[in-house]
Amino acid sequence: MPALLLIERNLLIYRHTWYLLLAEVLEPMLYLLTIGVGIGQLVGHVPGLGGSAQGDVSYSVYVAPALLATAAMNGAMNETTFNMFAKLKLQRVYDSILATPMTVYDVAVGEVCWALLRGVLITAGFLAVVGAFGLVHSVWIILVVPGAALVGFAFASVGLAVVTCLRTWADFQFIQLAMLPMFLFATTFYPLSVYPRPIQIAVECLPLYQSIQLIRLPALGHPGTALLLPVVYLLLMGALGLRIALPRMQRLLLR
Repeated sequence: MPALLLIERNLLIYRHTWYLLLAEVLEPMLYLLTIGVGIGQLVGHVPGLGGSAQGDVSYSVYVAPALLATAAMNGAMNETTFNMFAKLKLQRVYDSILATPMTVYDVAVGEVCWALLRGVLITAGFLAVVGAFGLVHSVWIILVVPGAALVGFAFASVGLAVVTCLRTWADFQFIQLAMLPMFLFATTFYPLSVYPRPIQIAVECLPLYQSIQLIRLPALGHPGTALLLPVVYLLLMGALGLRIALPRMQRLLLR
């Protein structure tokens, strides 16, 4: 599969810059320490997990899965926006690649798969940190890894579509304008029940909220049919992102 050659290329490059991935593990770890553990000392426990009444969990245990989902999202988005923009506009990497038998489709699939892999690696690294903090209490946390892969696929595909619309580095502020509020409101740090119902509906439509649900429910020992909606949501989101990105990349790279 030609797309695998692009993954191999990126792996060879990251062999010398692997420490950059550690920086992306460090960011959620700082959130976990400052908010999960620090503010968690004041908050205590979070009742009504996932809308159920199956007992309270400590605040740090509640926050950790959300940060896992956020790490997968950021890992995938950073690869398909910041890094791909540099390859497209500055380094002209794809001009060289397309001089080989590889096609634009191979480039798009290869970059999405690489971003997915990067998101999973970052999530796995942060999962090790979460385990070291003693915040793992369910064997179902093993579902975090495939969940992170699905989150990575969805956001990598959308990032691929977004990067084709960016004109200059200044346009990245629009990405932050969408990502930061979503990070703060998508139940990362507090339950959905704190909002009035109209705002709950808006929050439930956010892709990060669905990603957090996909990671948080099994991580806290609540796998079940409630996971179907996040799975379908993220699959459709990823498919739509690719559907938009592929023709735009064709026009961008072959003009």
